[in-house]
Formats: sequence, C-alpha cells, structure tokens
Amino acid sequence: MLKPLLDFEKPIAELDSLIEELKRSAANDERRREAEHDNVDIESEIARVEERREQIMREVFANLTPWNRVQMARHPMRPYTLDYIQAICTNFIELHGDRINADDPAIVGGFCQLNGRTVMAIGHQKGRDLKERQHRNFGSARPAGFRKALRLMQLAARFRKPIITFIDTPAAEANLMAEEEGISRAIAYNIQQMFHLPVPVIVAVIGEGGSGGALGIAVGDRVIMMEHAIYSVIPPESCAAILSEFGRDRGRASEAAAALKLTAQHARQFHIADCIVPEPLGGAHRDAAAAARALGDVISAQLLELESIPTAALLDERYRRYRAIGSWEEIEHAAVALPLPSSHVEGPLS
Repeated sequence: MLKPLLDFEKPIAELDSLIEELKRSAANDERRREAEHDNVDIESEIARVEERREQIMREVFANLTPWNRVQMARHPMRPYTLDYIQAICTNFIELHGDRINADDPAIVGGFCQLNGRTVMAIGHQKGRDLKERQHRNFGSARPAGFRKALRLMQLAARFRKPIITFIDTPAAEANLMAEEEGISRAIAYNIQQMFHLPVPVIVAVIGEGGSGGALGIAVGDRVIMMEHAIYSVIPPESCAAILSEFGRDRGRASEAAAALKLTAQHARQFHIADCIVPEPLGGAHRDAAAAARALGDVISAQLLELESIPTAALLDERYRRYRAIGSWEEIEHAAVALPLPSSHVEGPLS
C-alpha cells in the first residue's frame, strides 16, 4: 500500500490491502489447500477485487477537482526530477555550482544520454524525507540555483546539445537572504537568456509549476505537462491568503485552486502547454516506471521534431510562442452616461 494517502485514495487503499491479503493467502500452501477443500477460489476472488478496484479508480480519477490535482502534483511519493532522469536517461553526470557564490541543491543538472542522444537535463529536486527536504529547500531554488541552471544551459548551447528542464517547485525561495542576493533579477535574467539559446529546449512540468520559481527554467520550444501536474502564478494557499475574494483565508485554498485554472487541462486549453502526458491510472506514484516511459517517449518525439528546425526559425517561433500567451478579445460596449458628482451645481460660474 502506498502511503501517505490522500482522502480520495482511501477507498482504493482499502481494496489494495484486501488484494495483498488475498495474495498472501494464495501463496501459502496450507491455506491454499484449505481454500480448495472449502471450494473457495482465491484467484477468482483476487481478480474480482482487482476489477472492482480499477472501476473505483476510474470513477475517482475521472472526477478530480482542481484542488485534488494540486494534491496529486504534491504527492510525496510522486517521481521527482532525478527519478525521471535515472529512468529515461543513461550516463548522467551531475554538475554543480554557479561559479559565483554557491551550489543550490534545489536545482540539479548535468549531461546525460536519451536514446543515444546527448542532452542537458536540468530540474527542481524535492526531498523524500525531512532531512533531504531541508537540504533541497523543498525544491524552492535560491539565486545560486537559477545561476547554476543558466550556466548549464549556456554550456549545452556551446556544445550544441538540446536542453530538457523538469519543473517541480512550489515557488522560488522568498526569504530575506534570497531577496538580498537578487532572486528576482536571477529569474528575470534566466527568462531573457533562455529566449536566445540556439538549441532545442523542452520543458516538462512533472509536478508543481509554481510562479517565478518555475519560469526561471521554463522558457522553451515545447511545454509538456504530466496529466496531474499543475502550473500557476501562485500557490492556491497564498492566493487565498492574499485576496479578499476568499476572505484572506488560506483554508479556502480549494476555491482558489478552482479560480486559478491551474490544471494541465487548463494549460492545454490556454495554449500554455503543447501536450499532456497521460499518467498510469491512479497517478505517476502508483507506477513510476510506466510514467517515465510515457514521458520519455514524448520528449524523444518532440526532440526529433525540433532538431529538424533551423536555428533562426526555432528562436523566432520560441519568441512568437510566448508573445501569444494571454491573448484577449476587445468588445465594444455602448456608451454609458455617468452621473454627475453630488457637489456639481449647474449654472454660471461666479
């Protein structure tokens, strides 16, 4: 059984436990003989329960709310950047440091091979346990992390190697030290410089795509999102705490999540994401290997397409792609007569 459990996963977990218990019984020779003596077919019972579990899973995951998607994107058992790199790439050599100040463990990166092609893989890295989460700063990059990421991107560009970035962060670090070290400038400079990288850049949102922390390594020619990933200008809790519409109450984060339209499906609808990678039934954390294979296949296909585009056309299309985000329509309204202020008095001036 996968732990911890989200509320909507509990009915599924109960059936998981029952299936495990039945399989243990089937593996026990003595119990198997007793079952056969009692005319009980354990294998058939396991198949029946598995079928019931799949039915419930399909019902549950077909009706997830935006807040449920947020919970899925943050699931502590969900595959992280290094998990995907190790699953779909070989010969990964991690590179460290920003060559100015420090090495930020919240962002990892290095050269590796994807289907025999050398690429630069960069991404946010969260931690599994408390010690590692503290070491990785919960995936929230500091200025040194963004500088390291840009250094690696420019290194890849020098050797004409494609770049893949994996996005999974609640936001960039926002404490006093980060501000003093220029976190906003580091993010803005990365965004600017990524528009000029003369190599294909693929962005894969694998979990949380949070605010500037995501954008600092997320300017690319293709944006891919895992089915249960999210992409948002602000975490729902922070949005609810700021806006009076939600009573400045962090407890109304689920309402804020719905208003923010942060799911992969919304990102595809608004032309922010180019494609959505289906996850195994129940989420990537239930079958990380299958999720990695699906993501790897999409990245490989996108790279093959991008590598055939001339550099000038690639850069021009990258620029046009981001300029088109946030388009709107102007609607003409009939002129409305506004009431005069109460202090206005008609008549000749004195």
